[in-house]
Amino acid sequence: MIARLAEAADLPAVFALRHEVFVIGQDVPEDLERDDLDVLSDHAVAIVGGEVVGTGRLLPDGTIGRMAVASSVRGQGIGAAVLGVLEEQARQRGFPAVELHAQVHALGFYDRYGYVPCSEVYLEAGIEHQSMRKELT
Repeated sequence: MIARLAEAADLPAVFALRHEVFVIGQDVPEDLERDDLDVLSDHAVAIVGGEVVGTGRLLPDGTIGRMAVASSVRGQGIGAAVLGVLEEQARQRGFPAVELHAQVHALGFYDRYGYVPCSEVYLEAGIEHQSMRKELT
C-alpha cells in the first residue's frame, strides 16, 4: 500500500470512492457530498494495486474530513495511513491541532489515534456525528 497526498490525476478516483462510500453506501445526498471546499483542500489517497482504496481531505482551516475506505479493504490499516498523511500535512501547514466530524460508528477508530470528543453528538447529512480533536506535537 502507498499512502500519499493526492495528485490531480487521482481526483476522479477519489470522488468515485467517496460517491461509493457516502452516496451509495450511506445515502448521503450527492449535493452534500461534493462541495466547493474540494478545490481548496489537500486530499490524501491510499493506493493498493494501482487503485485508490482510501481517501480523506484536509480543509484550509485544519479540519479533516471525507475519510472513506473501500469496503473490500476495511480493517487493513488503510484509514490509519490516510489519517497519518493528513496529520502530517496539517503539521507542515503549521496547525497546532486538527479536528474532524466523526461518524458515531467510527469514534473508536479515531480514539485509537489520539482524537478526543469536543462536542455533543449531532446529525450531519442524516448521520450521527461527534466532533473530535487531536493536538499535533
